[in-house]
This record gives sequence, structure tokens and C-alpha cells, in this order.
Amino acid sequence: MARQKTIVALDIGSSNIRLAVAQQKPENESFQILGVGQVRSQGIRRGAAVDFDETVRNIKEAVSIAERTSGMPINDVIVNLGGPHLSCRPSKGVIAVSRADGEISKEDMDRAVSAAAAISLGANREILQVIPRRFSVDNETGIKDPVGMSGVRLEVDALIVEVSSPFIKNLTKLISEAKLDSDILIPSPLAAARAVLDKRQKELGVLVLDMGGGTTGFTVFEEGDVVDVCVLPVGSSHITNDLAIGLRTSIDVAERIKLEYGSVLPEEINKRETIDLEKMGGEPGQISRKEVAEIIEARASEIFDLVYKRLKQIDRAGLLPSGVVLVGGGAKLPGLVDLAKERLKLPSQIGFPVQFEGVVEQVDDPCFATVLGLILWAGDQGQDLRIKKNRMFRMPAMPSFFSQMKNWLKSFLP
Repeated sequence: MARQKTIVALDIGSSNIRLAVAQQKPENESFQILGVGQVRSQGIRRGAAVDFDETVRNIKEAVSIAERTSGMPINDVIVNLGGPHLSCRPSKGVIAVSRADGEISKEDMDRAVSAAAAISLGANREILQVIPRRFSVDNETGIKDPVGMSGVRLEVDALIVEVSSPFIKNLTKLISEAKLDSDILIPSPLAAARAVLDKRQKELGVLVLDMGGGTTGFTVFEEGDVVDVCVLPVGSSHITNDLAIGLRTSIDVAERIKLEYGSVLPEEINKRETIDLEKMGGEPGQISRKEVAEIIEARASEIFDLVYKRLKQIDRAGLLPSGVVLVGGGAKLPGLVDLAKERLKLPSQIGFPVQFEGVVEQVDDPCFATVLGLILWAGDQGQDLRIKKNRMFRMPAMPSFFSQMKNWLKSFLP
């Protein structure tokens, strides 16, 4: 009988730290959620740790909660990697097929990907992942797997995901100080997309926006390929800051007002509707709910304008038939789907993670897209989860590396 595989995923966000424990059922490859831990993130700003000790305490607290709810000890975790420092760029690698008979082998594919990774990086930058998208054999293009084909020239179109070296070191130290081991780091936007997209959406063309507290993750798929990955330096916490300034109240009161009365559609709110600040924990006074919505709409529109600008840069503005899938805490703002349709000129919807059983009521929320996507990503890898860190951060010329990357890509291909 096949052994059940236990996977633990850790999502270190700017607003919350979430940890989920899941077990993969060998009979149908579904996942059962065994336990969840969630705490407020006190030491993270825009995806980076600004208070190291506080962040370590928050992680330990989340681990403790997840251990109690799952009844299992937690040591090894899969961790997300976000922040505005994460970026991508296209790259091509070209090699001559090595065999005399011209038959392409996995080693040839690996060499082509290695050639694509031979790029010049800026100071304190390093490669996190190289994502092979399409191969070309001589004059034949658009090939997903050229192994066994014959040719003289093999070319790969790849996407290079690069990150800040100091951020990697700090994140690794955070995990170590929290008494955890992590051999796998996955970009947050790709993890969130894995949790909420199906193959048809990826094939037709789709944008996933992960609207977190300090950042907004951005991932575009088309024809099953990853077209673009980045993290925008603005999120739902900026809305809270705007409310605190505009209403002249504290951050805590502003956050509560956003959660309980927030909307991005001021035209649908009665001018006479008011909010009692004292009931929200503030000083005595009344404020207009319509004014609150106007403040929220202004910042949300700015976020979507940045997204639209990025889509124009990659020539995908208004050209993604599957539209926009919104996840993250910010996605739950009333009216946000309608505003996304208007500003991005695309069909829009909120994404919810699927393929899970167990205590699903705790994770049936767009906020959990990233942490559940990490679990699904790990499940896609089969039995070999322990990818060495230097293999994730740098592209070595090893046949085994490409095999691991090929398995990872299966979750994105149609």
C-alpha cells in the first residue's frame, strides 16, 4: 500500500503568516487538510522582514497552532518567496544536438536551459528558477518536449525568475531561527496561481492577481505558458493607510472600518449613510460611508492602473480571454470584481482554492491561495521534494535539475 505523504507549507505575508499541514491520498492524489495556523504578521513590510525577532516569534506561533490542530510535529516546510524584488525576464538558449544521429536527449534539453540561464545579472541578484516554456528544433517551433525528435539545432524559450540575494539570505535565516528546515522556495505569484487556475484558463490566457497586505502578486499565463511574473509594491494595507489619513483616525480603527464597511463602489452607497467612529474603537464622531468608499476606490483604481500598465508592457492588455482571477485578502473588498472589469477591461472573478478535503472550512478563502498552492506544487513533484537550495537559486548543468523543473512545469501545462 502506498504511503501517504505529508506536506507543510508556510506563507510569510505582510499582513498574516499562514501555515497549513496536508496529507496527500495516494489513491486519488487529493489533499486532506489536517491543520492550519494563522497569526498576524507584525514584522513584515512589503514582503521583507523589518523586525527579525518579531517575525521569528510570529512564525513559531503559527507553527504551534498548526501542530495543535493537526496533531503532528512540524520540521520541514515549503516556503513562499515574494516582495517587489522578485522579477522575471525572457531568455533564449541555443545548442547543437550532441548525438551523431541527431536524436535529442534530456541532456541536450538540460544544456539548452543552462544556456538560457547564462545571462548577466545585476549586483546582488541571482536566479531563483529557470522556466522552460517552448522548444524549437531547427525550423520547427512551439514544441513542449523535444526528447526523441531529430535535429541539428535545439533552442529553448525560457523565463528567468530572479530575486535579491540579501532577501534570500534573510529568509533562509528566518526559517532557521524558527527551528524549521526548508529546501524549497516558490515564488508567491506562481503558488497562488497553482491553487486557483485550471488548465483551460492557462491555455486561453489569464491573469492572477494576489492582492496581499503590502504587495500585489502578478502572474500571466497564455497557451499554457507562464508569460510574466512580478510583484507590485502596493497592496491592501495602503488602503488602510489612506483611510487612517483621510479620516484622521488610527490604523486599527481604519482597518476595522475597511473590513466592516469597505466598498470600492461609492456610487452605490447612500450619501446619508454614516459610520459611528466610537463603535469602531475611535473617538466620538460620525463619518460618511460614501467618503470611505471614495478613498478605497481611489487606491484600488491606482493598483489596477499599475496592473494595466504592466499588461500593456507585455502586450496583453485586454487580450486575456479567461480574464482576471483575484485572490488574497484584498480580493474580498465588496465591488472589487466590478472595478477590475472596468479598469482592466477583462472579465473578472474571485478565485477559491480547490482539490482539498478535511477542515476545508478553514481554508475556503482567497486568502489561502498561496499556502495551498505551495502544497499543490509539492504534490506535483512526486516523491522527491528535497531540492537543494543551490539548485533552486542557481542553474547548474545537471541532468537531474531539468527533470525536476520538467515535473514542476506539468502543473502549468495544458
